[in-house]
Amino acid sequence: MASNQRGSNQPPDERRGLDRRAFLRRAGLVTGGVAVGGVAGTLAERAAADPSGPGSAARNPNPLSGAAEASTASDPIEFYGRHQPGVTDRAPAQLRFLTFDLTDAGRRGGALAKVMTRLSGAAAAMMAGHWLPEQGAVTENLAPAGLTITFGFGAGLLRAAGKPVPPALNPLPALPGDALDPARGDGDLAIQVCSGDPQVVSSVARALVVLARGPLRLRWSQNGFLPSAAASRDAGATPRNLMGQLDGTDNPTGSRLEIAVWLPSQGASPGWMADGTYLVTRRIRMLLDSWQEQPTAFKEHVIGRSLSTGAPLSGGDEHTAPEFTARDRSGALAIATNAHVRLAHPANNAGATMLRRGYSFDDGFRADGQPDAGLFFQAFQVDPEQAFTPIQRRLAGSDALRRFIRHEASAVFAIPPGATRGGWVGETLLGT
Repeated sequence: MASNQRGSNQPPDERRGLDRRAFLRRAGLVTGGVAVGGVAGTLAERAAADPSGPGSAARNPNPLSGAAEASTASDPIEFYGRHQPGVTDRAPAQLRFLTFDLTDAGRRGGALAKVMTRLSGAAAAMMAGHWLPEQGAVTENLAPAGLTITFGFGAGLLRAAGKPVPPALNPLPALPGDALDPARGDGDLAIQVCSGDPQVVSSVARALVVLARGPLRLRWSQNGFLPSAAASRDAGATPRNLMGQLDGTDNPTGSRLEIAVWLPSQGASPGWMADGTYLVTRRIRMLLDSWQEQPTAFKEHVIGRSLSTGAPLSGGDEHTAPEFTARDRSGALAIATNAHVRLAHPANNAGATMLRRGYSFDDGFRADGQPDAGLFFQAFQVDPEQAFTPIQRRLAGSDALRRFIRHEASAVFAIPPGATRGGWVGETLLGT
């Protein structure tokens, strides 16, 4: 492994990288072709030309806290900006995650830029509430309901574009216990569609699939959901996953969120990823019948937190930092050595931090009668090789939770920066 030590004669960009790592340590994050559709293009231009229109509302800076909020026609989320939407915005209740492979037509010169121009224009229009003909009449009288559309690039897309693949986009290593289905993972292009309304998600996803035809073909898709504000007795509470556990308690906020998720505006490597992030997705099936048979005390031992309050077993409330040296009345460690929270916590992983934005899924029942349900895990981070992979290796080795889950699909995508007004996502890569 190459040494991180550098002399004092480094280029300015490399010095900024060192400064960034020093700041990470101080912050506690590191220790030790088809022509563009005419109507879609016209609507996108209309949205782009009206900065004071319905798409101009500021994004919600509060990431993932509380039940998914109901949005109205008065608060659509802006498509254009420094970062893409759908990462640190508050997560709406409904998800459709789509991935595509490039066709021969999509690999021809200029085809990628054309299709990304078209898809970006369509996304800007729909997020602003300007519905497309491809959606038909199903969106009549519907508002976007917090609609966000996010694009990600796989390694195959970069190779097709003749661009180097950054190490952060390398395939994840094989991990103990993985039972991955290649047909449900990877992909050249990813599109995440989120909204508070399932009909909006359905119609938007279908329109994007139609607009992608020719250069792209659908590879796999995944639906997901969160508790909605309408069903939550406490709209500010951390949502629970299908195991009944509060999910997202330890997500970074404030300056820690900015550093953990977004590559810097200056000195990012590669340069086209400045203000972008990397996304790891995992389809994690939960063995819910086996889990529900366990007593509450055992579940709490497995996770390391109270089932009812989410507080660490070392004491306090949900947001109290776990105390990993604390002991219970018998003298045993309050949080067991194989508890999920101990193995996954940044304090025990050299400060490695990610923004987890998972959605539950329920795809019915398998042939054996077991629920085909679990968590579509999403983690946004500056470098999966430094965050996700070492944490997952640690979990795969001894996590008490592993007997109740199965990792069935996996993917890594580069989420490029947001589009400038009138521009398109990927312009920093494909427009050069």
